[in-house]
Amino acid sequence: MSTNTPENRGNRKLLIVGLIVILCSINGILLYMNYQKKEKTEEQAEVIRVKNSELENQIKVYEALKADFERQSQELQAMGLENDSLEAKITSITKDLNELKGFRTRSYSLEDQRKFRDRAAAFEKQLLQKDKEIAQLKQDKETLTTENTTLRTTQTRLSDSLTTVKTTNVALTEKVKIASRLEAQGINVMIINQRGKEKDDKDNEYRAKRVDKIRILFNLAKNDVAAKEPKTVYMRLIEPDGAALYNLATGSGMFQIDGEDVYYTAKRDFVFDNTNQQLSFLYDKNAEYKRGEHTIELFADGFMIGKATFVLK
Repeated sequence: MSTNTPENRGNRKLLIVGLIVILCSINGILLYMNYQKKEKTEEQAEVIRVKNSELENQIKVYEALKADFERQSQELQAMGLENDSLEAKITSITKDLNELKGFRTRSYSLEDQRKFRDRAAAFEKQLLQKDKEIAQLKQDKETLTTENTTLRTTQTRLSDSLTTVKTTNVALTEKVKIASRLEAQGINVMIINQRGKEKDDKDNEYRAKRVDKIRILFNLAKNDVAAKEPKTVYMRLIEPDGAALYNLATGSGMFQIDGEDVYYTAKRDFVFDNTNQQLSFLYDKNAEYKRGEHTIELFADGFMIGKATFVLK
């Protein structure tokens, strides 16, 4: 009995159509699954690319932060200032930067991204605050420099003025000193012989063998500039050979004139009262006087105030 009946042929066609439908369905499913897998792969690749881009950007941010903090440190050092907190920040940023670079070879999670973004934001705030502080320090330093320059200029001017004042004072002091110099007027030399009699020769010429003592009389001219105070007048009796008579036993000594030590024959202390007062010296050589011209020099306050001569024959 034949099996190739119309019924069997119809069933085979249905079976073939069913198989075709099933195969088409399977192909469709496979195509869909391949499409989904491709999309997932592309999505994963995009996620990795985004993560890598985020990582590199974050590394650049930290490198820039490190460079800026190092700049701040150098600026402070240039002003002669030290800041340990800046060095600590640079150390911390360097540590974070090294950790970020390590994510190039391992997973860089969203949690890691948030952590480093937050830390970078905090560092940026600190950086801006420190820049403001440094700007203020620079302004203060510039102000101080300007003030110091002004002070030095003022000091120089004051020093110059003080020097001028000192020079002027020295000049005035010297002028006052010269103006206050005393003047011996009317110097009169008299001899006293061995009998105690005084002789006054208008020509100031006497016989040497008759001289026992010598009296010198003079008046001090009025001087309103000179101070009314105790003073000393020194008398030098210079013999014909140019040497001043000098005897410690009779009150001789040394004093300074123009910075040099010179001998004086006698001295007398007095109080200047600006009354044209008269002073005198009585000198006893206790030896025979030399023949020739003798000179009397009178000094007070470092100046010669009078001079006279007399001759012993």
